Amino acid sequence: MGLDYLTFNRASSTLSGGEAQRIRLASQVGSRLVGTLYILDEPTIGLHQEDNARLIQTLQSLRDIGNTIIVVEHDEKTIFSSDYLVDFGPGAGTEGGEIVASGKMPEILKDKKKDSLTLQYLRREKEISLPKNPRSVKKTTPLLKVFGAKQHNLKNIDVSFPLSRFIAITGVSGSGKSTLVYDILYKSLAEKFYKAKGAPGDHRKITGTEYIKGAVSISQAPIGKPPRSTPATYAGAFTSIRELFSYTKEARLRGWGPGRFSFNVPGGRCENCKGYGVIGVEMHFLPTVFVTCQVCDGKRFNRETLEILYRGHSIFDVLNMTVDEALDLFSDTPWIKRKLSVLSKVGLGYLTLGQSATTLSGGEVQRVKLSSELSKPDTRKTVYVLDEPTVGLHYEDVKKLIQVLQRLVERGNTVIVIEHNLDVIKSVDHVIDLGPGGGEKGGEVVCIGTPKEISRKGKSLTGKHLRDII
Repeated sequence: MGLDYLTFNRASSTLSGGEAQRIRLASQVGSRLVGTLYILDEPTIGLHQEDNARLIQTLQSLRDIGNTIIVVEHDEKTIFSSDYLVDFGPGAGTEGGEIVASGKMPEILKDKKKDSLTLQYLRREKEISLPKNPRSVKKTTPLLKVFGAKQHNLKNIDVSFPLSRFIAITGVSGSGKSTLVYDILYKSLAEKFYKAKGAPGDHRKITGTEYIKGAVSISQAPIGKPPRSTPATYAGAFTSIRELFSYTKEARLRGWGPGRFSFNVPGGRCENCKGYGVIGVEMHFLPTVFVTCQVCDGKRFNRETLEILYRGHSIFDVLNMTVDEALDLFSDTPWIKRKLSVLSKVGLGYLTLGQSATTLSGGEVQRVKLSSELSKPDTRKTVYVLDEPTVGLHYEDVKKLIQVLQRLVERGNTVIVIEHNLDVIKSVDHVIDLGPGGGEKGGEVVCIGTPKEISRKGKSLTGKHLRDII
């Protein structure tokens, strides 16, 4: 299962989602059950291309003894190895929810009538192209250097990160990528710039911090305090929208300010549900059940507040709009348009403004955070760190993600991604490949260079797979 690097005394809380899922799968393989339906969600999370083949063989062996395997997946090799494909779409959110294409893999690929965005990429009718002008690393390029990294399995290595570049940290699972980037580099920068708690991993020193102003980790952890947090509140657009409603003639006559249009404070919200729109009903021995508030009918605000209209829309109507619909409504309001347009550009135009943050996927959360960073006018000389940002993303979403990350670098920032997705790796300026194996067999720098240079180096497992697409 590609987990040979794990130690028996490893705390389960330190395992990634993909590792935990593969451990459960390994126990099922050992039990040799027959006639069972297995459902897996993104089992390739955290897996290097080299390990994918073993996972696919495991799933196929479960199928061959009489089981059914349903996999929610974006990994191309896993899709091609399946017997039957069901493709949902055509878009995301309100634009999706339909079966666009379905059928046996060989037949569905040949049948040009069955058209979908996924099939266009699988048939190579669409692709994520190589960057036209990758940024080279010169002798004069400022470097952020980590010396003597020896936390966990790292073998006392020195690693240089060229600044104002798009960098990929690659290698098989357990090769030391997260330890180097998060435990040592990010924690050291967070401690220096923000006095963050949590001691960095074992290393000798870090130089080059004088060239940067800060560091930001963009994870897939939930945004804000759920369930009150929404894409509109996190992106900072809701504050401006509430101000706009308070400027209307009727709101001014009643003496209402922006706070009246907030569901977080008393005044304009429905007090029966405290602005949630739903009420939790405690169940004995069962999870809490949420039912729609009967007073406001799920609209979160009281009747008087909903009487205030902006261009014929109440505050509830606006929260029920998608980002793209709201862009049309606020097209002549620059400060709102700027924040919403960034959400649209990162491929989240289908999200509704008032959607609870708890319903967002990890990939959506990450892109909401990226849009927040992009909407800041003064982001310069910042190091952005991302771990597997392509988890749960379709080809088209990966394409948009790459464009967003490139925009951050164009502003003078440094983007460091721990990644296995070959489309992302081929699009970066600089690759740092760790390995050669996982656990005790890893922890060394195998090679560094541009994606093309890495693809020519035989000792790199990442390079071997990059060779197929470059």
